[in-house]
Amino acid sequence: MKLTFGLLLLPFLAALPIARAADSGPPPASSAEGSRFPSYFPAFSWERVPVYQQFADGDRVLTDAEAAEIASTSGFICIEKNHAIRALGGAELGTKHEATRFKALQPGLKCLFYFNSAYAYPFVTASKVFQYGKVNDQHRSFLLTDPKTGELARRGEVYYFDVLNPDFRQWWASTVGQCVRESGADGLFVDQMHGFSFLRPARKREVAAAQAELMRMAKAAIGPDRILLLNNAAHLPELFEIGDAFMLEHYGAQLLTKEAIVNDWALLKRLAAAGKIAVWRIGVEVESRTPPPAAKQGQLSDAADEELSRKRLPFYLAAFLVGAQPYSYFQYGWGWRLKTGPLAAYPEFKRPLGRPLGESVPTAPGNWRFRREFEHARVRVDLEARTGEIEWR
Repeated sequence: MKLTFGLLLLPFLAALPIARAADSGPPPASSAEGSRFPSYFPAFSWERVPVYQQFADGDRVLTDAEAAEIASTSGFICIEKNHAIRALGGAELGTKHEATRFKALQPGLKCLFYFNSAYAYPFVTASKVFQYGKVNDQHRSFLLTDPKTGELARRGEVYYFDVLNPDFRQWWASTVGQCVRESGADGLFVDQMHGFSFLRPARKREVAAAQAELMRMAKAAIGPDRILLLNNAAHLPELFEIGDAFMLEHYGAQLLTKEAIVNDWALLKRLAAAGKIAVWRIGVEVESRTPPPAAKQGQLSDAADEELSRKRLPFYLAAFLVGAQPYSYFQYGWGWRLKTGPLAAYPEFKRPLGRPLGESVPTAPGNWRFRREFEHARVRVDLEARTGEIEWR
């Protein structure tokens, strides 16, 4: 079977060289370049496309059929920020409910709890103290103040955490530790790693140091045998050392240029060599907005976005496979809700893939076309033409 697709995005950034095929063949799934992956990681396999899932439905828990479908595609899952809060009263309870079900369906599956380090979402029991208009004096000190208005800084009805406050850091670390333990999660996904440094540029270094300290505290709080997955932080040296896993979230077209994808491939190799997990996240919603993230009139419906995701899949999946390393995972869809990808049937995710038979190889010097062989698939990608081709065999 052959899949093809093309699209046009913006250029820029600087390309890095791609490793040519190694004479010694691919590394075993449990190691990369001499580094061992921790035993508390999910079991990694090249048998099929290694898929990571992350989702939420704020209204309800999964049906049995939905849970079974998601577990059939992935052994590495995160329950997103507000899952089942209306049904169960707290997102940590939603995580506990689904983690228990997933592990019954697939022993060895790893399920993560979500918490944001910048936005004070009032979704877990402990964070309800930050509900809009109801913050008391004690917890007000955990939040940033808008210097222009003197009021609490916010996006809509969501306040901003102040990572420079040591009392906040202690509260945050204690909260995530408790939520991970009580939910039975196998680790923690931390979103928004910036600490709002862009709101106080004169203190940028201080904010970065405080953010790193917060992540060290998080790792200590959840325990040494649980996964700490950080979003868009692998390029930051101090956070690279702290995290067990890193998501490369492509939230804008500037992160999907041909040069940026080549840089991603180099980062996937670096993460694998260090014994860390990588999640390569593609959300086609960035292409359905004009410009991203545009006003509502520029957004497509879920049905249109799902159709778009199917058309885009040959290119994005080929781009992932050309650069994938042991413990590289692919996340795909058009958002973070249950209805925006996790339940979409992508037959490619269930086809036999097999181990890579070498690293990626440019088809000719100086061009943007690359190929890679797997036991059951031949992959080609043209990063300039934005086309991908996978021949399953």
